[in-house]
Amino acid sequence: MTALRRSAVSVAIGMCFMGAAWAAETGGLRISIVSPQGKPVAGATVKISSPSSLVTKTVVTEADGSVRVAGLDPATDYKIEVVAPGFSTFNATDVSVVSGANPSVTYSLASGGGEGQRVVVTGSRVVQVDTTSATVGTILNLATVEALPTGRSYQSYLQLVPGVKPSAGGNPASKSGVNYSDIGGATGTSTDNVYILDGVDVTDSNTGTFGSNINSEIIQEQQILTGGIPAEYAGGTGLVSKVITKSGGNEFHGSVNYYFQNDKLVADNKHNTASAFSTYDSAVTLGGPIIKDQLWFFGSFQKKGRDTDVVQSDTGEFLRTVKRDDKLGFLKLTWQPTDNDRITASFFNDPTTISGSTTPSTLNNRDRSTKQGGDNYKVEYSRDMENLRLNAYAFRHESEVSNFAADKSTLNNVVYCAGAACAIRIPALSIAQSSLGGAGSDVVSTRNRDEIGASGEYFLETASAGTHTFKAGFLKSENEYFRDSRVSGPEKATYTSIASGNAGVTFTQFIGGGWTGSKPISAVDIPRIITAINGSPDKAYFTNLLDTNKDGAVTDPEIRAYQFNSTAANPGGQVNTYRSREAQAAPYVVKATGKAAYLQDTWTLKQLTVNAGVRAEEWVHKDSKGAQSAKFKWELAPRLSVVYDPVGDGRSKVWGFLGRYYDPIRTNMSDFAGNLSGPVLEEQIALGDKWLTFRTRGGDKTPDALFSPSTKTPHTDEFMLGYAMNIGKDWTVSATYTKRRTRDVLEDYDLGLYSDPTLTIATAPEGAAAPGSAYYLPYSYFGYSSKPNSNYVLGTLAGGKRDYQGIELSFSKAKRDNWMAGGSYTYNDAKGNTNSDSNADFQGDWIALDPRAPNAYGPQPGNIKHQAKAYGAYFFDNGLELSGVFNWNSGSLYSRTFGSSSRNLPEMGDAYLNGGVVDTWILPGAIGSQTAPSYYTLDVRAKYIYKLTASQKIEFFVDIFNLLDKQSVTAVQSLVAGSAAFKFGEGTDWVQPRRLYLGARYTF
Repeated sequence: MTALRRSAVSVAIGMCFMGAAWAAETGGLRISIVSPQGKPVAGATVKISSPSSLVTKTVVTEADGSVRVAGLDPATDYKIEVVAPGFSTFNATDVSVVSGANPSVTYSLASGGGEGQRVVVTGSRVVQVDTTSATVGTILNLATVEALPTGRSYQSYLQLVPGVKPSAGGNPASKSGVNYSDIGGATGTSTDNVYILDGVDVTDSNTGTFGSNINSEIIQEQQILTGGIPAEYAGGTGLVSKVITKSGGNEFHGSVNYYFQNDKLVADNKHNTASAFSTYDSAVTLGGPIIKDQLWFFGSFQKKGRDTDVVQSDTGEFLRTVKRDDKLGFLKLTWQPTDNDRITASFFNDPTTISGSTTPSTLNNRDRSTKQGGDNYKVEYSRDMENLRLNAYAFRHESEVSNFAADKSTLNNVVYCAGAACAIRIPALSIAQSSLGGAGSDVVSTRNRDEIGASGEYFLETASAGTHTFKAGFLKSENEYFRDSRVSGPEKATYTSIASGNAGVTFTQFIGGGWTGSKPISAVDIPRIITAINGSPDKAYFTNLLDTNKDGAVTDPEIRAYQFNSTAANPGGQVNTYRSREAQAAPYVVKATGKAAYLQDTWTLKQLTVNAGVRAEEWVHKDSKGAQSAKFKWELAPRLSVVYDPVGDGRSKVWGFLGRYYDPIRTNMSDFAGNLSGPVLEEQIALGDKWLTFRTRGGDKTPDALFSPSTKTPHTDEFMLGYAMNIGKDWTVSATYTKRRTRDVLEDYDLGLYSDPTLTIATAPEGAAAPGSAYYLPYSYFGYSSKPNSNYVLGTLAGGKRDYQGIELSFSKAKRDNWMAGGSYTYNDAKGNTNSDSNADFQGDWIALDPRAPNAYGPQPGNIKHQAKAYGAYFFDNGLELSGVFNWNSGSLYSRTFGSSSRNLPEMGDAYLNGGVVDTWILPGAIGSQTAPSYYTLDVRAKYIYKLTASQKIEFFVDIFNLLDKQSVTAVQSLVAGSAAFKFGEGTDWVQPRRLYLGARYTF
């Protein structure tokens, strides 16, 4: 026992109004007190307090002049008072405490009546160097974001973080996070992030995007982690956003605010017909004591509304007025029954209704209303036992995303060929001519999560071997996905038809190039069509129709030669081609249950800190009948970082990190491989005057998909090197190099194309792999001995990979001398051969798109090579504040594509033989070869604060977004054939016109 020194917690000798309670989201400080000569001062009394915190602590320094203070609530306005015999009393203000961090601060006392000196200074935006951590991220608080022109949401605040890419929907990519989807060719949405609100993981288990909203004024702190993430955190392939909310205290405090904007405050739109709109945002917050020193509350209610007049993009015709209403509630109770125990209970919800779509290209007949949001509950218990902190929690997250068709008639998408390569060429159709009927279906969907967990932290300080902070935890999470979809229209089907003017085109011509619109049939469907004909009760009819050589069998060339002509009973009078018919409609539920455990040790010896940890995860998926559909056994994700303080003054560090992040399979794949009792859809092709079902989706007779036994959990390996240092009192600069490798990517496979052992290279049809070819995958690759009974199997994508390396340079200037600033530059080099990210895309269904295929590996679509960001704010003594935010990027990469089944797929050429397979392989230079224009934005804010009393004030502000009114292109059309609205390479989206946002807030 003589080798052990006392824990810093055990030397606490006094508390203000509460005990040394530990909470899950607390931080700490490592304080060193020195004399004017730099010698340690033992026995100094240090008091740490903050009006924003529930915790006040008084501690005494050890023989080496240091003391570790833990269990502090996150805040930026801590006051540190130091009293030591023979020295002047020292006070430091505006000291920041960040959850999960324990930075060093050193204070030099003055003898007699002199004035002490703070060696490390912090401010409202935390800029000190934490010489014990290799985690790369940004810490934001309400004081910072309210000083800058930003959107009023935690999603908007992410844009202040270095390297985070633009995202209109609030789900931005970071570093190697996927920023592009083949579905619709969409750029700007990542499904790799983790979103935590008040300790509740609100990440949508189905989509991987954020699943809840909150009132931004209740945010105490928001941490955004982008690299070097320790084992205690899930995720890591994207960013981790962790929001900590405010709590009550012994004094009542709150606010009332109102913000508004309308079209009168917006400049003329240079690209689209301007839409009239008005929006408001009002909120109230209140916190205080229920029982002083024991029980506190904090609550808020926010109501937001927006009315938007939508006009058609190609005609300027008024379409509809869309109303959106958001109601965001929050309540937190904090109970301190003893000095060592804390219980917190919180509730928040975000019910939202949206009457329709604000997209100008969405016609009224294709409009949908949306109902979304849900309730969230959490209870948490923490206990401090000297050098040991224990925590246990349970939460429930509920979320609904349902939509309902405004027009209940049958959906009919009309595709047409108007290009020079068309065998039958017609004039381009308008959006209205190609979008017949209603939206197609009503969908009610919920995605809920129940989680329980426990964690512990133990601090050990030795006499000569440094300090250890051990952390361990375990959690169990159950994710439930419910869906009830109903196809609308009397036919109970959705159609894709050929325009009547293109009647007479052959199957080969239809699956070729030059078409506008998404085609749900391709060459890979020919074997299914032939099999369906041979098993059909109408086999004689189809054989007589298609068997041109009269040998009694329908062959691949005969399918390709078939001409589409029939318009019989087509809802719209177009040429029958394809439809998806609802054979059964029923609600269903699938589940995914995960367990995770972690163990890590942060060892600090003088100037060296080593953090070694491991995270283990296991996931079990269940189908809609409650049976296990897949089990991903325990996987270990080791994480190791080394941090060195080269000078030993706590002002600089060099670090390295090496770790693995797993990306668990989401419930969208539980759904794909687990819908055994829900809807059943029959995919049909029009042949003559009859419809032939060539594939059935859903149901237990032939499941749509199965998890193959050999499927691995996708993972990303990360290596980082970095350096950071303080310059002067207020500045911090850093440089980081990151290298990442993503492997074991998940995809769905059509085994009829990849694994048919009866084929030979000589007899295999176009687009199929035979044994001996470069693309053949035997059943054993998927863990089978024979072909399973399913349309598809989910498996590890052979050869799939993404590679990333990047450099990040950043600086920060803390608020001092009435101003603060920051900025960053990021270089991103991302390459790969797949965009798949826990979804069922076309790789695995079309060999020409195989990751191992020619020209598949290249620059990642959606990547932005260069980004620069800067912000600054000046605070005048008369209450006026001026600030600005600047963002520039070099433009996102995109591919040359064509449309197929609602996807933008890389451009292909004529079929040829490669690796023993004949297919229409990707053309050279198709992948990621194009770059959208670069653009920048400059936003500014002017705010005036009028103080009524010491604790009351009124604030008025105006934000001007896009001050210079640069309505630059942000996205372009990647379809080589273009669309009904845009040609290839034309802009499809732009920076919004200059707009003003006005508001006022009363705070007490």
